[in-house]
Amino acid sequence: MEQHSFFELIDKYLAGKATREEQNLLEEYYKRLDKNNQSTLTPEQEQALQQIMLQNIRSEIHNIPSITPIKRVSYFTRYAAAAVILIAFSIGTYIYFRSAKPEITAAIGKTDIAPGGNKAVLTLGNGRQITLEGAKNGNLAQQGATTVHKTDNSLVAYQAGTSDNDATVNEFNTITTPRGGQYQVILPDGTHVWLNAASSIRFPVTFAGKVRNVETTGEVYFEVAKDAHKPFNVTSAGQTITVLGTHFNVMAYPEESSIVTTLLEGSVKITRNNVSKILKPGEQALVNQDIKITPADVDDAVAWKNGITSFNDADIKSIMRKVSRWYDVDVKYQGQVSDRLFTGSISRKSNLSVLLKILALNHIQFSVEGKQLIVKQ
Repeated sequence: MEQHSFFELIDKYLAGKATREEQNLLEEYYKRLDKNNQSTLTPEQEQALQQIMLQNIRSEIHNIPSITPIKRVSYFTRYAAAAVILIAFSIGTYIYFRSAKPEITAAIGKTDIAPGGNKAVLTLGNGRQITLEGAKNGNLAQQGATTVHKTDNSLVAYQAGTSDNDATVNEFNTITTPRGGQYQVILPDGTHVWLNAASSIRFPVTFAGKVRNVETTGEVYFEVAKDAHKPFNVTSAGQTITVLGTHFNVMAYPEESSIVTTLLEGSVKITRNNVSKILKPGEQALVNQDIKITPADVDDAVAWKNGITSFNDADIKSIMRKVSRWYDVDVKYQGQVSDRLFTGSISRKSNLSVLLKILALNHIQFSVEGKQLIVKQ
């Protein structure tokens, strides 16, 4: 079974939403674990399944949730340290972390903060602002021949006019998400865009001329509509991405050390300071003053767009920057901050308290005061 399908099945099982057939499938996999050479699961899937079955037994006895560490050997050969898996048994959530030490301390906070949601503000060319979270579905605005239409609570679509002589040729719109917000937009050319928290995209109401130019801040995922006669250019913090039609993610938060562009399919050209490099699928560009091309963990790069907060060999400060943006909290540090690296994933629908229980590792403690999250050594 594929990794993502297996853990989706686990999520349904833990949430009590698995069908009888799906429950039987998991139980059949579990029975095979004790029979040599009959298990078709990966080592990680076997460990997770064993933990779930054990946890279910414990939960039925004690009627309380718990977080139990499991030791395992990492299949990433570049790591010699022992690994730790943690599975948080809340609805729709699974998570594991790898750490240099297997010592775990769970912190249970009394103050909880809900995750972000579909929030954004649309700014029209005339300066009018529309709060999309509270706007009714249907037509939001008419700009020349272009109609702005809210199709549901997470998507705005532009139905563009066909004439380059439209009065809106030089008119731009901007969609901005706050911290704790995300949104989708279909641009006038049919390009589908996902905006992460604290992000924006500025684009013309009509894509006239020979190129399609947009500007972004923060983190944005693109599925660009193909048009061989009109290249699509994305400008972010001095970097320009040029494509014809492709899927890619660009992360350009000012608080991050690099602009990171990850390519899923197609081909893109990255330009910075008059230097250009070509990205191939499965690669990412790390841009500072120069451009560095490296292999990419594609699933990690676009996890946010698929409803998951993911960490891949990230330190606490990197994790906290994601936490700050999605949960709309200010992070403050007390004492020396751990430099250990962690890998894991958790549903973006989980409350902050769920995440903090998992991140309370190796003498790192957390407290929440209003909208401030304090990280203590």
